Order: sequence, then structure tokens, then C-alpha cells
Amino acid sequence: MKTLIDFDWTVMAPELTIAGMAALLSVIDLFLHPNKDRRFFMWPTLIAIGTAIGFVATQWGKPAYQILADTYRVDDFAFVFKMILLIGTALVAVISYGAFRREKGFAEGEYYYLLLVALLGGMVMTSSGDLITLFVGLELLSIATYILVGMRKRAITSNEAAWKNVVLGGVASAFILYGMSFLYGLTGSTNLFTMKERLGEALTSGYDLYAWLALFLIVFGFGFKVAVAPFHMWVPDVYQGAPTPITAFLAVISKTAAFALMLRVFLTGFLPLFQGGGGTLVDEETGGRLLLTMAGLSMILGTVIALRQQDAKRLLAYSSIAQAGVILVPMATWGPFLFPSTVYYLVGYLFTTLGAFTVLMLIEGDAGDSKLSSFAGLSRRAPLTAGAMALFLLSLAGIPVTVGFFGKFYILMNAIVTGSPEHWAMYLIAGIMLMTTVASYFYYFGIIRMMYFRPPQRREGLRVPVGAMMVIGIAFIATLGLGLMPQWILGILGNLDWGAALSPVK
Repeated sequence: MKTLIDFDWTVMAPELTIAGMAALLSVIDLFLHPNKDRRFFMWPTLIAIGTAIGFVATQWGKPAYQILADTYRVDDFAFVFKMILLIGTALVAVISYGAFRREKGFAEGEYYYLLLVALLGGMVMTSSGDLITLFVGLELLSIATYILVGMRKRAITSNEAAWKNVVLGGVASAFILYGMSFLYGLTGSTNLFTMKERLGEALTSGYDLYAWLALFLIVFGFGFKVAVAPFHMWVPDVYQGAPTPITAFLAVISKTAAFALMLRVFLTGFLPLFQGGGGTLVDEETGGRLLLTMAGLSMILGTVIALRQQDAKRLLAYSSIAQAGVILVPMATWGPFLFPSTVYYLVGYLFTTLGAFTVLMLIEGDAGDSKLSSFAGLSRRAPLTAGAMALFLLSLAGIPVTVGFFGKFYILMNAIVTGSPEHWAMYLIAGIMLMTTVASYFYYFGIIRMMYFRPPQRREGLRVPVGAMMVIGIAFIATLGLGLMPQWILGILGNLDWGAALSPVK
């Protein structure tokens, strides 16, 4: 039996780097004079993230490794999602520099190390092979984001958003924990791979209704975390009330970590509920039907309600609900391209959404609000920024030659290839994807119409800080480049050992 010193702890170098820097910044913040400018915290934050990216890159392609009885594992699945989380958080940190200089009482020092703590929670989630480790990572991410949402202490909307996030997030966590307790009772283990082996036995022994209940409870909690219908009620108010960089963090980083968590749990612990239930009430289509229903509802409700929004932040909030439904489709259809199509879409969504929220942050700082009318005449005040925003919106809408188009195309093909006369629901979800995508053109093009066909409300040009300019430039290149050359990232994803995520490490 291995002891603690027998494990190769260097596999946790990325997580240890982030945790160490978060602890160091918290100590420095404690001893700095209260009036000392803490914006320089961005630089050590970026150094820590860059170092962690380097560690992930050096581990890339190595055989899967586990520590602590497969409760924590590093494999290609974890590497890919950690890279997305690290890059996304780095971009959020850059756009945050100086973004809160007008906010009285804003604790900018706490902001950066809480950002690192939230990132650490997401990274732990991607490598979790056990329900306990999984829940620790989930709560680490959740609690940090609760605080970050309410960082604007003097803003009523921020306080309201934080309160709603805490209450509803706590309820969601309680449902997840309650569902996990049923799973433990059925299988006698919290390890996902042991659960997979024993859950099938429980299904054939007359405990199928308890497995069904556990699935529903956990899906309820996960639905809140990834913001899919009908568990989306918190999204518009929280997205609108939170500081815009944190809204971007919630829309991209938090959502990506939650989807990684869902893939881990459903493809391992809950696999018997998706791939055969032994003739019980929980058959091989139960899990897929549940996820298909949530995906369809998310796309329909997110798109329909977004059509009536006059605030850009709320519009993008409902858009993110519809986008979450799209991302859920590969997991619901269980097609042959499940992993590559999901990860490709998440990579594209990362750059497109961060770029859009960066432009929105600039507009909000300039006009004092995030109304659609604030975008009027942006093409005359800042033509390059308006052009980049137009590309981001076209990508979210799924227009050809953008990363968003190919992301939706691969997910659509995944559903169609999986479909058959016996599985007509796959064709139905593909039809919903097409209809909601077309309907989304109305509100995405509404912002473009404001930028190019409405007179500006102010004559002076829009001030674009260097950090925001860099993020917009990176997002623009990635949105267009990954759309023109999708085979570049798809080739990388196709060579990864996704099967390692589905089986225990020997």
C-alpha cells in the first residue's frame, strides 16, 4: 500500500502554484497599508497562471496518473480543461486591471487572490475522481465566486446579485450533496469508478428508483451550476449585478469547470444509467432523455427571452443560457464526437464570450450603463472595437467562417450521426438547435445595427485601455483563426487519450 510520500506530487504542480500564489497575495494584502494601490497584484497573478500553464504543458501527453486511491487524477481530459480555465482566468485578470479604479471601497487585492482561489476550485473539479474531492473543488469555486459577485459593496445591484447567488447556490449544493448520499448508500463508495461497477448491480437488485432519484437530485444541482433551464432563474440578475469581469468569469470559467465536472460524473459514476439499466425503470435512455430535455428547454427559453431584452448584459446572460443548452447536446446524445465537439465549442466560447464582455465593459464604463442604446454609433467612435464586437456576435450567432459556426456544426453533426428511427429525439434536438440559432440572429444583429446604423450619443472616441485592447485582439484572432483553421485544434483533440478519463488508473 502506498503512503503519502510514495506518490509523485509533481503532478499537482499547477494546483500548488495557484494555491501558493493565492496564499502569498493574501499575506501581502494583510501587511500593505490600506491606502496602498493593489492593482500590481495582477502581475503576480499572471505569473502564477503562466507558471501553471507551463506545468500543464510539460505534463501533456503523459500517461494518466492517480494519487490517493484514484480520488485525484491527471489525464488528457484534465489537461485540456485546465488549460481552458487557466487561459480564461488570465484574460479576466488582464481586463480587470484598473477596471475598478472608480469604485469606492473596492478591495482590489482580495479580488485577485479570490480569482485564484476560484480558479483552483475549477482545476480540482477537472481532476476529481471521487465525490468528496469533487464537492470540495465545487464549493471552493462557488464560495469564491459568491464573494466576487458582491465585491462592489456600495452597489445595490451587486449586493442583490451576491445574495441570490449565495442562497440559490447553497440550495443547489444541498441537492448535489443529497444525491451523492443516495449514491453512497447504493454503492458503498464515493469513488466514481467503484460506483460505476456497483451501480449496475444496484439497478438489477431492485434499487433502481433510488438511482433515479440520485440522478435527478444531482442533475438539479449541476443544472444550476452550468445555468441551464429550468434552473437558470439566477443568471440574469447575477450577471447584471456582478462586476463585468466577474460576469465574464461566471459565463466562461465557472461554466467550463461545471461542464467538466458533469462529464466526469456522468461518464464514470452514472454510466450504467446512460448505457443500460438491466431492464429496470432506469433504462439506457433515461439519462440521455433528461439531458436532452434540459438542452432543448435552455435553447428555447434562453433565445425567446433574449429577444425582448434592452440591456446588453441581460441579453448576453440569456444568450449564455441558450449556449449552455448547445454545449449540453453532445453529452445528451452520446455521439462518437462527444469529447472533441464539446471541447472545441468550449474553446471557441471562451474567446468569443470574453471578447464580447470586454467590449461591454468598455461601453459600461463609458456610458455608465449596459443598455443596448449605449452601443449606438460605436463604429464611428471606435471602428476597430466595433468590428471586433461584430465578429464576436457573429460567432455567437453561428455565422460561417467563425469558431462559433464550426462549433455548432460539429455538435449538430454529432446529434444527427447518433440519430436513428428509434432515437428520433436526436433529430428533434438538432431541429431545435437550427431554429434557435436562426432566431438568435435577431438580437445579435440588433447590437450590430446599433453600432453601425444609429448615430452616436457622444462625439468623443471610446477610451480602450491597453489590457482590454490586448484581450480583444487575442479574442479576435482566436475567433477568426479557429474558424478558418478548425482542423488545427481538432487534430490536437483527436490525438488525446479520452478513454483514460473513463477507467481507473492501474
